[in-house]
This record gives sequence, C-alpha cells and structure tokens, in this order.
Amino acid sequence: MREPDWLIVADINNTHGIRGEVRVTPRTDFPEIRFAPGARLLLRHPGLNEPIPLTVEHCRNHKKGLLLKFREWDNINQAEPYKGGQLVVDRSDTVESEEGEYYFFEIIGCEVVTTEGRSLGKITDVLETGANDVWVVRPEKGGRELLIPYIDDVVKEVDVDAKHVVIQWMEGLDS
Repeated sequence: MREPDWLIVADINNTHGIRGEVRVTPRTDFPEIRFAPGARLLLRHPGLNEPIPLTVEHCRNHKKGLLLKFREWDNINQAEPYKGGQLVVDRSDTVESEEGEYYFFEIIGCEVVTTEGRSLGKITDVLETGANDVWVVRPEKGGRELLIPYIDDVVKEVDVDAKHVVIQWMEGLDS
C-alpha cells in the first residue's frame, strides 16, 4: 500500500487558552474553505502512527496566524500533545485552481526550457514575493540557481502533467 500524498494546510504552533484552541500558521491559499466550520482535516504528528481526523468548529484571525477550535477537543490537555503537528488533507482533495494558477507541488520538478529550446534545469522551489511568485530553477549541470518571475512576459507555457515549462529568456534572468 502506498503512502498517501498529503497537502499541508497548516502548522500547529501552540495552544491558546484552556478550551482546546490552537494557534496555527496557514499554508493554504484557501483558508476560507480549509478552516470553515465543519471542514475535515487530518492531524499528522511525529507521536502518531496514523493521522487523526479533526473537524473545524470555528476559526478566527489572531495576530499573524489563525486560532482553530476542533469539535474533538474541549480543553488544553487534549490539544497540548499535538503542538508541532501539521494539518493536512489528501492530495485528491485539492481545490480547483483558476486558469494560470498552480499548486507548488505541480510546479516543483518541472523542466524549464526557453522558447529557443535551451534547457535551464528544474524548478526546485517557489518564492512568494507579494507582487508575483518567483520560481527557483536549478541547472542540471550545477551552477547558480536561476530566479524566474512568474509573469506573462516571461512564462509562456506551463504543462504540469508533462512537468514542462517554456519561458521567454530576458536579460537579467541570469544575474
């Protein structure tokens, strides 16, 4: 049996108060869906052999993160052992993305080539800069990583099924 593919939607940082709330850092573009009352999540933690299913009771903003309360936890003692855990969903439970939007797991590993056919390497990371994402490309034969801005002037074609990206080379991409 294969290991399930999980999408991490939040990291549990700490407990909050005595009623079982936890402080989390969201790692999803869809917090309004993932943390809506009634949403089902799985808790992964190093101390667990199997993920534990949890149901969101309520969610609210708190400083730079969120406070989550689960129906299964009534007090701090139930939440405390799971600090440092992750809230996940099965990869098959992805939210449909808009055209031209991609999940990080879809982009990482894609081969990048120029419109002239020159291979630049594979995408190893995605940086969120605010204005636009930047794809980190590691050349196959070593050398410096390239930073490719995800903008229409540069990225011309993305085929996540074939793990293939075509870009228009611009001066300054290698500096």
